[in-house]
Amino acid sequence: MGRATRRLAACAAAVLLASGLQSTLAFGDTTPPRIDLTVLVVDDGGPSVAAITAELKSQGTPYKVVSLNDPNRPVINSAFLSDTVNGQPRGKFQGIVLPNENPFPNSAAEMTAIASYEAAFNVRQIDAYTWASPAVGLNYAQNPGFVGTLDGFQGATTTAGTSGPFGYLKGSVPFEDNDPNVSESYGYLATPLATLPAGASFVPLVDAPIPSTTTRGSLVGEYTHDGRKELVVTFVYNQYQQQYRLLARGMVDWITQGVHLGYDRNYFAAHVDDVFLADDRWDTVLKCTPGDVTCPPGTPDTANPIRMTQADAQYLKQWQTANNFTLDMVFNGGGSEDWKADHATTVDPTANQMIADQNSYRWVNHTYTHPYLGCVQDVSVVPWKCTKDAAGNTVWTDQNTISTQIKNNFDWATANGLKPDPQVLVTGEHSGLLTAPQETSDNPYLAPALAANGIKFTASDASREAGQRAVGPSTLTVPRYPMNVFYNAGTAKEEADEYNWIYTSKANGGSGVCENNANSTCLSAPLDTNTGYQSYIVPLEARIDLGHVLSNDPRPHFIHQSNLSEDRILYPVLEKILGTYRALHADNTPIVNLGERELGQEFQKRAAWNTALAAGQVTAYRVGNTVTVNAPSGVQVQATMPTGTTQKLAIGSTAFGSSYAGTLSGWVAPGALQSSVTLQLASAPAAPAAVAPSIAAKSVPAPAPADKQVVPQGVATPVPAGPSDTTRKPAPSLVPGSGTPVPGKGVAADGTAHGDKAAAKNGKASGGTVSTGSTTGRSGNR
Repeated sequence: MGRATRRLAACAAAVLLASGLQSTLAFGDTTPPRIDLTVLVVDDGGPSVAAITAELKSQGTPYKVVSLNDPNRPVINSAFLSDTVNGQPRGKFQGIVLPNENPFPNSAAEMTAIASYEAAFNVRQIDAYTWASPAVGLNYAQNPGFVGTLDGFQGATTTAGTSGPFGYLKGSVPFEDNDPNVSESYGYLATPLATLPAGASFVPLVDAPIPSTTTRGSLVGEYTHDGRKELVVTFVYNQYQQQYRLLARGMVDWITQGVHLGYDRNYFAAHVDDVFLADDRWDTVLKCTPGDVTCPPGTPDTANPIRMTQADAQYLKQWQTANNFTLDMVFNGGGSEDWKADHATTVDPTANQMIADQNSYRWVNHTYTHPYLGCVQDVSVVPWKCTKDAAGNTVWTDQNTISTQIKNNFDWATANGLKPDPQVLVTGEHSGLLTAPQETSDNPYLAPALAANGIKFTASDASREAGQRAVGPSTLTVPRYPMNVFYNAGTAKEEADEYNWIYTSKANGGSGVCENNANSTCLSAPLDTNTGYQSYIVPLEARIDLGHVLSNDPRPHFIHQSNLSEDRILYPVLEKILGTYRALHADNTPIVNLGERELGQEFQKRAAWNTALAAGQVTAYRVGNTVTVNAPSGVQVQATMPTGTTQKLAIGSTAFGSSYAGTLSGWVAPGALQSSVTLQLASAPAAPAAVAPSIAAKSVPAPAPADKQVVPQGVATPVPAGPSDTTRKPAPSLVPGSGTPVPGKGVAADGTAHGDKAAAKNGKASGGTVSTGSTTGRSGNR
């Protein structure tokens, strides 16, 4: 900073402090101030600030955004940052996120006000992305140093990082490299200054090897100086990238000093649909699934369905035990009865084995025979359409059919000694819920049928509807992610062949669907069907799903029983997800694997909490070692607190939250005779030394404005992990059974079918119109 700029900053600070901050802190030398539990985000429109904001939003942590691009934004001064409440000093923000160490090139007074506020109230600052320079306690990134793309670099937490904010990681922080032709990261690797002013220090928390040297350079470090602390981040990132996702939780914990509203969990649940049924098989010649609605009318049913055997069921239990992971069995009892009838026997070894092992799993009703419960489907064309009556009205599956399907499956379970959760459901293909483009509303008979059967939560397809919503007055949805392990594939070769058909251009022998979807991409060349599943699809799908796990996202994933049969193609994906996660995370941060009811309740509580936050109905603050939270009656509070925190009751106290990632966190409500939540920390954070007026009056010089940093296009526009990654490029899922059906041979991309119409079949059919009485649905299940 130039001499004139320093003089201007010092003068501005003196005016600000004399008029505002000094009087704010004149309450008393030993009185702890009130710190509101809100984070101030100063936004320059860059991806790194957006990433931190997204994490705060995901956790349910209150924050206020000031956009630097808004000409009408408020001026950040002492009055904006602090005041008094009932004579007590109040800091309005518990942490401040800046784009860099000083994003105010034309307003030294604003940066000075922030620096003075941070020193006075012991509030921390994140520099979301800045370059390595002495202004942030680092040498310039040279001799030794590195400036450039970090794609594929192997970062790691330091000893200080592991013992500090990133103690939930084992150490490795790998940087993504999804596309070798696109720069997806950029940063500065530099070493801390050898000589710093008295009382100043720079401690690297995450670093990486500087190329062509034996030295490591800082990527994330804590810079302590002038009575305040900054988290200095010298690489750019967006909210989806794995390197940021691994660090996001720790960054929020660091800036809030481990005391904040909201929390973060790493969720993963896998629902296995169609248990006891047989699933139709992808035909590698016809390039469609005979027996399903995606084949042209008249396509013969090959009658070669995929169904788990007793040996598959035994292997499943052994696999779960070996991998310490429980799957949800989403079952259709009618499938077992059909199998026995088809095989002229009274015994179903697969069902018997799984029922004997039922305590190894969670069980969910999938209806008795898996019929389509939306409109009555007319499958004489591809894609199918809704049947209309003479007046042009949509013909819906009636309420009695829906209710009977739910009840009969529960009755079958009772008769066979199976104990599913009575409050949860997954309809076949999530049918009954709106399915665009054919159905723009739910089946009007679905909600009353769900209510009549006591269903509180029913699954939906997250690729169609990402959020939870109500279905009638008594049921909520639980959105589920479809995995790219297809329902109609029992072998790795079938899976790779269908993947090629979906994600390969017409010129390369595919369907061309990937070319017609603006948000999708095509493979550069078809996969080798003998090796493509293991070499390409497994690591890609695991990377996509792990991205969900690392995003505080409770949505479960779904696959099908066919994937546990024959080549058992699901297991390599699950093993890759679990193995990668456990290699990155410490034992104190396990995957959270919940059932459908618990996941639905989590969404429900989050919705109520976020609504209250958005309405300004939550007040939360810390005074010393006491946290007080006021929220509307009936709205539970979510919070993260240091180990040892307890909840104060009207009489005595009780434990708060549960241990996760080195902190305590969870939902909490006021105790009896209380209207607010009071949490008692085991010890108070370090008292802000600047509470004394004589110290508060000292100005804190603002650093020089930081230069604008390099932001590669691959950061500004997230690079998908592969063609099936619809998280970073939102698009209708092309997974069979989700979103837009993939046409088979002889079916134009516009959905026009070619070929003769076929007679009606039970359930899903290759031609004709399905009647409401046809509810067997033994094939083509999704």
